[in-house]
Amino acid sequence: MPTTLLLTLVALVAFAANSLLARLALAAATIDAASFTTIRIASGAVALAILVVARGRGAALRGAPGSWTSAAALFAYAIAFSLAYLRLGAATGALILFGAVQVSMLTWGLVTRDRPSAAEIAGLLIAFAALAYLLLPGLHAPDPVGSALMVTAGVAWGVYSVRGRGVPNPLGDTAGNFVRAVLFCAPLLVLSFRAGRVTTEGVTLAIASGAVTSGLGYAVWYRALPRLTTAQAATVQLTVPIIAAAGAIAFLGESLTLRLVVASTAIVGGVALAIFGRR
Repeated sequence: MPTTLLLTLVALVAFAANSLLARLALAAATIDAASFTTIRIASGAVALAILVVARGRGAALRGAPGSWTSAAALFAYAIAFSLAYLRLGAATGALILFGAVQVSMLTWGLVTRDRPSAAEIAGLLIAFAALAYLLLPGLHAPDPVGSALMVTAGVAWGVYSVRGRGVPNPLGDTAGNFVRAVLFCAPLLVLSFRAGRVTTEGVTLAIASGAVTSGLGYAVWYRALPRLTTAQAATVQLTVPIIAAAGAIAFLGESLTLRLVVASTAIVGGVALAIFGRR
């Protein structure tokens, strides 16, 4: 159990670090969104492919694992994520992303189940209302364009996650999806060459986001996942926005607003109610 706890903690910190790295790179204009996305996906593909081969499963890559639909969802998530962090803080962005992912997946689960429980429906409504409250116009409301982009990223990641549930070889499929998603980045290269801004610092942060916090982060998560119950796996992910918010305050100098605190509490509570309501 201590090993499982350590693996889980490492994965959750890696997921939260994605938001911090993206905000650090893009807010300081060390790299443009198109280049950041391309380098992130490409470095993630390389890291995952090396990991699959190192684990003696190189043959799995020859069968073209993954799918073009999942790769398209992965690309949509990555580019919307990058564009959103040109306008949003790391803490707010992580909360909107997390909320959109969980609400979209819970909605899909409720639609495909015959008899959703009252607790599941109540939890979904609470989480959705809290997300709407966070995005309402006002003094401390996040940028509307950035928020819309991050909601798009969350829905795309929700689609990717739903499609990936139950696959026999999650690591190989993830590697295959990253490799396929690289091809979707081709149009971004044109934008990068024409008007992009790329610095050594920006490239380093993009590689860290792709190879370490995305590629290796997912690999660690897949090691921990079989040892967790479904409820445990879903519940521990509720901490990702909180870890991201703490990191943003500590390392990026972001402030914590009352609206963010209220929305965070309600979203986490609503999702937890929906998860445990099924039990």
